[in-house]
Amino acid sequence: MFETLNYFQMITITFIFVINLYTFYLFYSDKKRAKKGIYRISEKHLLLSAFLLGGIGAWTGMTKFRHKTQKPVFKVCIPIAAVLTVLSVVIVLFYSIIL
Repeated sequence: MFETLNYFQMITITFIFVINLYTFYLFYSDKKRAKKGIYRISEKHLLLSAFLLGGIGAWTGMTKFRHKTQKPVFKVCIPIAAVLTVLSVVIVLFYSIIL
């Protein structure tokens, strides 16, 4: 299947993978900083990275590190960002089938 992907699709899938790793790391880093009581990563930055197609990394980081799980904005927004990320991947892969 992957040999049929064009360069745009490969770059897009790679970008989505990297942004998810980055977002996962942000949740990890913010949890560590919270435990140490030092300067934190802003909620705006965490949510922005989730909505820039890092929703899977955000959801995984949020549940694995039990970080921001009680905040209502994160309870609602992170699953929406994850769904948007999955839909984006499906659209990019489905696009290769059409062509």
